[in-house]
Amino acid sequence: MPYLVVRLLLCYTKRMQNTIMKRILSTEYLIAAILVAVFYVAVGNFDWYWLPILFIVIDVSMVGYLANPKVGALTYNIGHSLIGPALLVAIYIATSNQVVLFASLIWLFHILVDRALGYGLKHTTSFNHTHLGTIGKDK
Repeated sequence: MPYLVVRLLLCYTKRMQNTIMKRILSTEYLIAAILVAVFYVAVGNFDWYWLPILFIVIDVSMVGYLANPKVGALTYNIGHSLIGPALLVAIYIATSNQVVLFASLIWLFHILVDRALGYGLKHTTSFNHTHLGTIGKDK
């Protein structure tokens, strides 16, 4: 009997740890998204309303799911990887092109908000299977 109680407590503790870790990660991504938004307005001097207006544009990368989950995961991950905005920031540093900075910050903001909401990079098995865990009805 004590073995069963200890076993149940260990399972509960692991579940609790996973929940706490996910909340910590979500909070980190949310704080980073807020900092990007502040940088976007305060340093980039861009109008704040473009953040919500252009937020959805990045989700065009989901179009691959019309073909199949494998193509969908590839196109989604290209649009939701931090590599793209990082490369644009490097281009901005080299060129001081404000349009490049504008695009990179919108893109980065979108990725960080998605990650804060639990939407991670996709596995090829299904849209709901991400590097941050399972989302949606499969949860």
